Amino acid sequence: MATKKTATKKTATKKTATKKTATKKTATKKTATTKTATSTTAAAPTPYQRPADGAFWLMKSEPDVYGIGELERDGKTGWEGVRNYLARNFMRDHMRVGDLVLFYHSNAEPSGVAGVAKVASTPLPDPSQFDPKSDYHDADSPPDAPRWMMVEVGFVERFADVLPLESLKDDPALAGMPLLQRGQRLSVQPVTRAHFAHVLARAGARTTIG
Repeated sequence: MATKKTATKKTATKKTATKKTATKKTATKKTATTKTATSTTAAAPTPYQRPADGAFWLMKSEPDVYGIGELERDGKTGWEGVRNYLARNFMRDHMRVGDLVLFYHSNAEPSGVAGVAKVASTPLPDPSQFDPKSDYHDADSPPDAPRWMMVEVGFVERFADVLPLESLKDDPALAGMPLLQRGQRLSVQPVTRAHFAHVLARAGARTTIG
């Protein structure tokens, strides 16, 4: 997720890359932070199999905390503040450096896909869990076996216009996309290759996938 600067990125969603879904300001560069529902017990293994031909993702961040514009400016940011086990597992267990990401602005006018990012690191401990001043501090997370992990996310492309959520819901080609399912609030989600390519085409994106 993306996090706000503190004078403490979350969606993150964006809004992180944290998840409101994004978080506090720091006196230094913003990092993405996203608020997610916090689970107090460990979840079962993620019921997700990474496709053999590559994985694609959607990550949410609130644009008033950390948006695609901030990522364009910074080039790269840590997706801090994810406190949902399923979302964490996607980052920890299934993401690979170079995976493409739909950068989604949540809690915005309009909410929607604002651009493209990419996974820019292997999983790393989320530093906000050890910061007592952070909204995402977890006093029970042991430093030698951190509970919460993140990835760094790099900028790829900013769309000319945000693709609004409502227009995505009306598109039959996106049927079954997790983002569009009722009650779906995860700030980190897998996206199929076909859905990812369709969103790129609708946005008139320069980014392409094989």
